[in-house]
Order: sequence, then structure tokens, then C-alpha cells
Amino acid sequence: MKTLFSILFAIAAIAIGLYNNEYMLSRFTQLSKHIRPALNTTNTTRAMATNTSTTFRGLPVIPDEPLTTTAPRKIQKSFLAIEQSEGAGARVRRSIGTPQLRNFSPFLMLDHFAVPPGAGFPDHPHRGQETITYLLSGALDHEDFAGHAGSIEAGDLQFMTAGRGIVHAEMPRQNQDGSPNVGMQLWVDLPKELKSCEPRYRDLRAKEIPEATGDNGKVKVKIISGRAYDTDSLKELAYTPVWLLDFTVQPGGHVKQALPKGWNAFAYLLNGTTIFSSEGVSRPIPQYHNVVFGSAGDSIEASVEEGAETESRFILVAGMPLDQPIVQYGPFVVTSRDEVVQAMTDYQTHSNGFERAYNWESEIGKSMVH
Repeated sequence: MKTLFSILFAIAAIAIGLYNNEYMLSRFTQLSKHIRPALNTTNTTRAMATNTSTTFRGLPVIPDEPLTTTAPRKIQKSFLAIEQSEGAGARVRRSIGTPQLRNFSPFLMLDHFAVPPGAGFPDHPHRGQETITYLLSGALDHEDFAGHAGSIEAGDLQFMTAGRGIVHAEMPRQNQDGSPNVGMQLWVDLPKELKSCEPRYRDLRAKEIPEATGDNGKVKVKIISGRAYDTDSLKELAYTPVWLLDFTVQPGGHVKQALPKGWNAFAYLLNGTTIFSSEGVSRPIPQYHNVVFGSAGDSIEASVEEGAETESRFILVAGMPLDQPIVQYGPFVVTSRDEVVQAMTDYQTHSNGFERAYNWESEIGKSMVH
């Protein structure tokens, strides 16, 4: 009874985010007409291990509408991502998923992580969201309870759809020089209609990512998802439409980047200082800060001072908000408190998506140094 009371008390403290924008409601209605949850198959392990086995049924990542740069968005807020401990020995700078910025639909969490040898993220579950892992240096191994295993290295990404349930481990390589493995992990909410879909993966290798240049070579961008300088990304990476652009701007460089209208957007500063401007107002934003843009406008405008000592690098992210409640309890992201209780019960009883968690233990998780 005491345990049950503790669980119910914790659930009562969960905040629910509601998004009722009329424009996004119409977009989400379109999404609902085009997507259907993937059904169980008789060979789930094979389906999960093969990236092409699940047909993508979401909206296109690039909306069928004009993209313009006539009205740069204003900065809604900017704040430092404070470093903290996470997992087993890892250090992260978390910006989304903190009191500063919580449930910025469709975004649930953003971590800038550094995982030294001997640390990592051993076996843990997920339900109801997608994760996007972008490795900046080093290498990261992955293993789950369905037999899927793989690795990503510097510049690579992994898109994981947790769907109805997954248990996996993410562990760093043991670099000979002892250097940490550094990257970004973004959690993206799933449309309610897809929260019970089968898990799936999509790896994107650095060599597959289109690149473009602008402003006489002073601007370079890796187009992971979306469009920049008339160059489109690869398609079908995630169910929820998300843009992910990696900009490097030299001193004196200037960026005018279009964004889909009505989408939520932010930028995370990996290096240097970037100046963001709108309606004659400019603000310099330093390293490790998250910049949240207002919803009004069609683009962002960024630059680096001519006399800056170093180049600037920032990740620009935009996503289509989902018109649904957000109820998160640790690694479970659902739409009601009842579903949180159900997720916890399913995980503990190895049912409704977590059957394969029974007596499962990853091999890579065993490498933890105690």
C-alpha cells in the first residue's frame, strides 16, 4: 500500500502541457489522416534490426508551403544549460526538460552529453517518444532487448522510435586517450496515434548528410533534417516532423534561415558566440546557451562579429507542435496519468510491449566499471 501511495503521489505531481493552436490543430488533423500505428509482426527482431522494414507514414519533413525569410523571429528567452550528472558517470548540459523550458512541444528533452570511458547509460526503458542522438566526437554503442545492436561515430545520428516499449543500453567506446564521447540527444514526442507503434530505428551516417555553404563560404550547414540554401535533407527519419540543422559561421558571416510557419524552434550554442537579430534588435548568445524563438515569424537571422576570435557553431531545431497533453514520468511519455500507471505496470510485469525485457540484460551494459 505504501508503494502504491508513493506512485500515485508522484503521478499527481506530473505537469500536463496542452497545445491548442488552431493552425497546428489543423496540421495535426492532417497528420492523423496519414499515419497508422505499425502492427505487431511475427518476426519483431528482424523488423527492428532492419531500418527499412517500417514504412514511414507521417507528414513530409518539408511542408508543402512557401518558405520565406521576410520576418525573423524574436528571441522568447535564452538561458545557460547547466552541467549535471546523468546515467552512470555521464555529465550532461540539459536545457529542454528543466524548469527553464519544459514540454516545448514536440520537444521533451535536450541533453548535451559527455560520457567518459567506464560511464554510460546502462539498461533502461522507454515508451511513447522518439530519441535523436547526434554524436559530435568519439563513438557510442547501442543494444536492445530485441537483438538490435549497432554503433554510431562522430558525425553520425541514430533516430529511435520507442513506441509501445523498448529496453536498451547506450554505452561509450573506450577511447585510448581517455577522452569523453560527446553528443546531443533530443527527445521528441510521438503523436498519440503512434504511441503504441512497434519500435524502429534509422541510422544516418555523416557521409549521408547533405552540406551547403552560404555568404561566400563564411557559413556552412549540415542539413540533417529540413532545408537550407535550397538543399533538402534525406527523408523519413522521424514520425514527428522535425528540422535539425548544424551551422558553423565564420567571423563576419551572416545567416538568414527559413523555418516552417507555426513550428516551435530553438537553437543550442555549441561553440563561440552568435548574434541573433529581429526587427533591429540584436542579442549575442554565448556557448552552452539555449535560445528559444517566438512562434511569430518565418525565419531566424544570425551572425558572427567580423572581429570575433573564433567561429560559432549552433544547432537549429524546429518541430511541428502536437495538439495533445504531455504526461511524462521518467522515460515514459504518454497523454494521461492512467497511461503512466499502465506503462509502469507493463514494464514491471513484462507485458504489452515489454515482454522481451524478462530476464534480458545487455552485453554492453556489463562493461560498466563499478
